[in-house]
Amino acid sequence: MDIMIMLVNFVYAVIGSLLAIVMMVLGYKLFDAITPFDTQKELKNGNIAVGIVIAGIFIGLGLTFGLVMGMGLN
Repeated sequence: MDIMIMLVNFVYAVIGSLLAIVMMVLGYKLFDAITPFDTQKELKNGNIAVGIVIAGIFIGLGLTFGLVMGMGLN
């Protein structure tokens, strides 16, 4: 395999990973903004339902960006 192709794919994967992290943070902030309660406070109080929803947001965004990155590397 050509080294340039490998380098471009690596850069694409790094950029995609950073973008995924940024989108996860934005998703959390959006969820926090549209809910009538303080998400951070509820998580500190041990609210399992809020934790499950936040985990769902992270998993959904992670899967989405993982698939996009995987398709881009092929």
